[in-house]
Amino acid sequence: MNFWELERRLLADIRERVRRGDLTERGLARLAGVSQPHIHNVLKGKRDLSIETADAILSALGIDLLDLLETREPAKPRDTS
Repeated sequence: MNFWELERRLLADIRERVRRGDLTERGLARLAGVSQPHIHNVLKGKRDLSIETADAILSALGIDLLDLLETREPAKPRDTS
């Protein structure tokens, strides 16, 4: 696990919340104190997510880094040979 993976998981979580309608880009921007165009560009991959913005988003959504670490992905098969 590295920081890039944590960022990927955070952005995937945000995109899923927006897709489900639980959150809007505009609403997230207001909660995090950043501009809506910036949030849009980050979610589209056109801009990088700064540490400060990531922290503001985590705080606004009540997400802890441990929540991102605990996200389960399909287990890789173990080599039994």
